[in-house]
Amino acid sequence: MEWQLADAKTRFSEVINRALKEGPQWVRRRKDEVVVVSREEYNRLAGRSLDFKQYLMQGESFEGLDLSRDNSPGRDIAL
Repeated sequence: MEWQLADAKTRFSEVINRALKEGPQWVRRRKDEVVVVSREEYNRLAGRSLDFKQYLMQGESFEGLDLSRDNSPGRDIAL
């Protein structure tokens, strides 16, 4: 949807809600235009990748993996 700046200012919450639900919202001031998009849409368009934690959370589950420490003395090293 396209908005004039004055309307977008007075109905800013609606502009945001529509950007989240319907997609990009164009706001015009004379000859200048801006587009209001959701963060998800912005990240998709900008090619933003996941942060490290999100990347790891998408992988396989480590449930059931034994991460207990081995208590053996290790190997003998000749000095």
